Amino acid sequence: MAKKEKMETLCINGTKYKTNLTESFRNRKNWTKPDERMVEAAIPGKILNVYVKEGQKVKAETKLFILEAMKMKNIILAPVSGVVKKIHVIEGQQVPKRTLLIEIE
Repeated sequence: MAKKEKMETLCINGTKYKTNLTESFRNRKNWTKPDERMVEAAIPGKILNVYVKEGQKVKAETKLFILEAMKMKNIILAPVSGVVKKIHVIEGQQVPKRTLLIEIE
């Protein structure tokens, strides 16, 4: 006998929908707001330049790195003001997506 799926009710903009949710959807990792002080690589690439040092004070929008991806040079800016706590990459390093690049306190 086939396993009977439990119907779920979703409410979107005030309209209710009945649906079956997949097992992978039920077991998904819930989204959490990223910590702005932990700067990660949004795309895979190569660190061409590092413009800051540990212990250095930075303001929001300070240039931190140049990340080359698909022959494009992407400037990584500080999302917040603070002090550079730890730099996790070096010039010339290949980094995958979501690699922690720098911590700002």
